[in-house]
Amino acid sequence: VQLQASGGGLVQAGGSLRPSCAASGRTFSSVGMGWFRQAPGKGREFVAAVSWSGTSTSYAESVKGRFTISRNNAKNTVYLQMNSLKPEDTAVYYCAARRPGFSGASSDVPSYDYWGQGTLVTVSS
Repeated sequence: VQLQASGGGLVQAGGSLRPSCAASGRTFSSVGMGWFRQAPGKGREFVAAVSWSGTSTSYAESVKGRFTISRNNAKNTVYLQMNSLKPEDTAVYYCAARRPGFSGASSDVPSYDYWGQGTLVTVSS
């Protein structure tokens, strides 16, 4: 599986962005997907995850009610709708895919075997 993230950018606090992650490979529609982020000088942290069918999702407490993860298996794409953005949301955002056979939404970094290159989100105050 190869992942290509896009859709980051510069936005003012309170604004919205919708990064997307396009996946190659036949197994995309059967595996769990996630978004993680890494701010300068900090470790990679969980943001959101979605099960293979899109019916089960999980969110970090810091983004609940503001971010929504979704997927379109017909387009091999996962999305992260980010609303009410805050300066502390500034980070490189990475999408990740689990290995074949693992279809759930996981918040653990080690649960993911495939990673995209990241897309930068900058929120100005």
